[in-house]
Amino acid sequence: MSGLKKLAGETVIYGVPSIVGRFLNWWLTPLYAWMFLPDEFGILSNILAYVAFLQVFLTYGMETSYFRYAGRSEYPEKVYATTMISLFITSLAFVAFVIGFASNISEWIGYEGHRNYIIWMGITVALDAMCSIPFAKLRLQSKPAKFAIIKTVNIALSILLNLFWIYLCPKILHANPGSIIRYLYNPKIGIGYAFLSYLVASSATLVFFIPDLKLKKTDFDRNLLLLMLKYGWPILVIGIAGMVNLNIDKILLPKLLTDSANPIFELGVYSASGKLAILMALFIQAFRFSFEPFLFSHYKNEDSKKVYAVIMKYFVILGLIIFLGVMFYMDILKFFIGSSTSGYHEGIKVVPWLLMGNLFLGIFYTQSLWYKLTDQTHFGARFAIVGAIITIVLNVLFVPHMGYMACGYTFFVASLVMTVSSYFVGQKHFPVKYDIKRIGFYLLMALILYLIEINIILNSRILKMSFNTLLLLVFFMFIWINEKADLKGLFNFKSR
Repeated sequence: MSGLKKLAGETVIYGVPSIVGRFLNWWLTPLYAWMFLPDEFGILSNILAYVAFLQVFLTYGMETSYFRYAGRSEYPEKVYATTMISLFITSLAFVAFVIGFASNISEWIGYEGHRNYIIWMGITVALDAMCSIPFAKLRLQSKPAKFAIIKTVNIALSILLNLFWIYLCPKILHANPGSIIRYLYNPKIGIGYAFLSYLVASSATLVFFIPDLKLKKTDFDRNLLLLMLKYGWPILVIGIAGMVNLNIDKILLPKLLTDSANPIFELGVYSASGKLAILMALFIQAFRFSFEPFLFSHYKNEDSKKVYAVIMKYFVILGLIIFLGVMFYMDILKFFIGSSTSGYHEGIKVVPWLLMGNLFLGIFYTQSLWYKLTDQTHFGARFAIVGAIITIVLNVLFVPHMGYMACGYTFFVASLVMTVSSYFVGQKHFPVKYDIKRIGFYLLMALILYLIEINIILNSRILKMSFNTLLLLVFFMFIWINEKADLKGLFNFKSR
């Protein structure tokens, strides 16, 4: 269990740029919410939902396949070259397709006349796919510092360009119409500058990896590629199904709200409110960056299953702290999505369902160790497909009647079903003695505190925040009382 210390350390190092990267959406959400109406924010969310699917499709499980084969191979460079050449060919073909059919694509998704949005995001997705393996290589080689630097540059550039084009340029032109800024900014592009910012940042990231793109054709191994594709295709299915669970609602919502006067407006409200649940997603992303390499490098240790069980318990504890923290301080956090008159705040009621859905999705990802370690990734594909089917069916059935609230309920139900299914099947193939009783007890305690908070009405905001802080401290004390011995010895535990 001494490996827990390394996992915790690398989670911080890998997680900092990842968290800041997701905070791009968090901190730019106020910018978008104050500069654009919900219907324009809805356009951004809708296109990014399509992009999320393409990011998974263009990497087609090769990142996990790379971890699996490079981690066990005597010739990791051959695995790297084979993976990169494959991704380069498919990414180049995708870019050619997008440029050739940009007008048709923009018309098909409902944004006719915005082919530039499609081209910019198409190239961005391809660049990100090509950079995914160099990033994976850094993780496998335990070079978190370099990983963090490159990620930070990408994030900083994207944020600065968003601020420059969306906030500063309009202000400067309004004050000085003859400024040189008129050559750098076109008001007609509007929310499209968010897409252009992503493109420039991704291009800069590729520049960092130019030395890693010098590959030898002789290192390409066709048989190895076939093995990697065989191993990775269930990961692709899992990824696509996962994107269905996370993003299909943003594609279906405007198409299913046929009775709404402005379905894109409703999508904008729902998407902006969903940003308030980002802390849970940030935590899960940071954790996964370190957990997957840790998983493959420690699975042969004698106490590995015990370590996995401990990791799961503390993962849930931290997730519940995030849930309570967001909900208890919602009166402050809600101003990240505009003023009370903007229309965005009406979507806050969906946030607790999104938070809990993300928590159970994170538990599902953490449990995924059993089918990855046993090379039975097809099970992961099955669970994800079940979740995707639930997501699509429930959204189609209930969104027309319940609006975006149906999206929140559906996300929670699908994540819960996937988690429970994975647990019971996993115990048959790779049994891990998770402390289900204590985990369930913590979950119940958190829900009780949340119910207390929403049922006690306090008119003073200061008084309410003070009361909610007290409730959060009660949860901390509850955890400390039950986990004190383990918490004190956790990082001093010697591996046997």
